[in-house]
Amino acid sequence: MFSSGEFSKLSNLSIKALRLYHEAGILVPKVVDKETGYRYYDFDNVERARIIVLLRQMMFSVDEIKSLLQRCDDDMDALSFLESQRTQLENKIREMKQAKASLDRIVENEREALKLINSRTFKIEEKTLPSIKMVGLRMKGSYSDIGKAFSKIGRYAGFPMTGKPFGLFYDDEYKEVDADFEGCFPVKSLKAAEDVSFRELPGGRFVSLVYQGPYDNAGRYYAKVHDYMNERGYRTLSPSREIYLKGPGMIFRGNPKNYLTEIQMPFELVSPS
Repeated sequence: MFSSGEFSKLSNLSIKALRLYHEAGILVPKVVDKETGYRYYDFDNVERARIIVLLRQMMFSVDEIKSLLQRCDDDMDALSFLESQRTQLENKIREMKQAKASLDRIVENEREALKLINSRTFKIEEKTLPSIKMVGLRMKGSYSDIGKAFSKIGRYAGFPMTGKPFGLFYDDEYKEVDADFEGCFPVKSLKAAEDVSFRELPGGRFVSLVYQGPYDNAGRYYAKVHDYMNERGYRTLSPSREIYLKGPGMIFRGNPKNYLTEIQMPFELVSPS
């Protein structure tokens, strides 16, 4: 038999690791001296230690090694277990590759967004806008669903559109899945319809900013608008507007880097206290 020190050299496992595996019940010494507590190992322990070292090199946890050694009575059992673990590892690798690809896209988008922000001066303007005739479809959902509203409005015939599509946003906070918004088109005349709303949209005073780039970057520009308004004591009214000057077409998506969107934020002056 071998002492703990000798067995440590034979197995390439430290004394600390031998103690850990003993306590976990996966590498039990042949004999433990009751008086001294010294551990002694035999040749069967050497073979088991070799298996444990190999499994640890393959990143198996102590619990997984214990499960394997308890359930596998022969080499075929061990082979089935290892094949199962290999399949799980392949799935994890696939998931990690997908996560890396998503992260790469996010990093690239952020680089492009920062480049656009730093490469041009964004002019914030104050505008007085007249009332306009419009057709709209109000809905709740994710902000990206506004395209569905435009598509549905587009199915209605008999009214000429007189300008760019735009969105009206009614919430006073960001909502991920239950946002309240309306997809709209300016039109020449009003008419009755069941599924869409034909009406006159009031005008008023607006703070405006035009930005270039994907819609995902809108938050940065809304922050600029809100900073401008806060500095001047303006109170935000509802709904805010987004005018889609250049965006995805009905057939071709286009390059999101070239999208042009105008934020229009209605406001009033805060009365001095």
